[in-house]
Amino acid sequence: MTVAQRDFWELANDKWRQNKFVCVGLDFGTQLPIPLYSVLQEQGLGAAFMHFARAIVAATGDVVGAYKINSAFYEAHGTEGISALRRIIRSIHEWYPTIPVILDAKRGDIAFTNERYAQYAFGFLGADAITVHPYMGQESLAPFLGRSNKGVFVLCRTTGDGADEFQGAVNDDNPLYVRVAARVAEHWNKNQNCGLVVGATNPHAIRRVREVAPDIPLLIPGVGAQGGDVLDAVSAAHSATERTFFVSASRSIVFASFMDDFAGRARQRTLALHEQIQARG
Repeated sequence: MTVAQRDFWELANDKWRQNKFVCVGLDFGTQLPIPLYSVLQEQGLGAAFMHFARAIVAATGDVVGAYKINSAFYEAHGTEGISALRRIIRSIHEWYPTIPVILDAKRGDIAFTNERYAQYAFGFLGADAITVHPYMGQESLAPFLGRSNKGVFVLCRTTGDGADEFQGAVNDDNPLYVRVAARVAEHWNKNQNCGLVVGATNPHAIRRVREVAPDIPLLIPGVGAQGGDVLDAVSAAHSATERTFFVSASRSIVFASFMDDFAGRARQRTLALHEQIQARG
């Protein structure tokens, strides 16, 4: 299957039917396990990132529903980091062809510029889905929304301390994030390729989003290092009709250990998160 032939929603729905809801974030740019420093010194940063990715994916690929990669951790390292990002995404397609990869890039600009961002994300990198900003409206996101086989996860209610500065601002009895969710569900999802990003740190917000967008898939970050409660988040995310969500954790999994057992510990954390989600039923 070529990059162009990959359909994010077919892949995601297949994972959800298998009760696989864990999304592991492969955000490596800040630290490395100690055993990989020899690779870094002898072969360079790109090779160290590839070794890291191969070990984590090999340890978790039978459990996860998706992988998510925040591009900032790679872009910060210039051409070597971007090259590694591309190689990791395309290697995951080879290692586990049925696992979708989400590029957490949070893009948002005018449509003319977003077309280039879309070409970069889906063409050059080979990502199956991307996160985007809604602030500039539907027209600006047309280059993403028009690619029906790619996932477009719209930022709705995020996990940062400053989220409520704008997202929680109330107008006509609804906070802005609820209006965003409703707008996506009612107007932007014509190609059935939209999702919403709603952080696990605010289960109440997830419930509000589900009230106005019951059938829109969710990407739920914040259950690991950011401290969101898994059971509360999953309970809130359940749709009346089907379970369509990914619960994402990054640092708490890939940095579970910095010693030789880093991949094994990552698998333990991934299985634990998987079991917590299953406990909700």
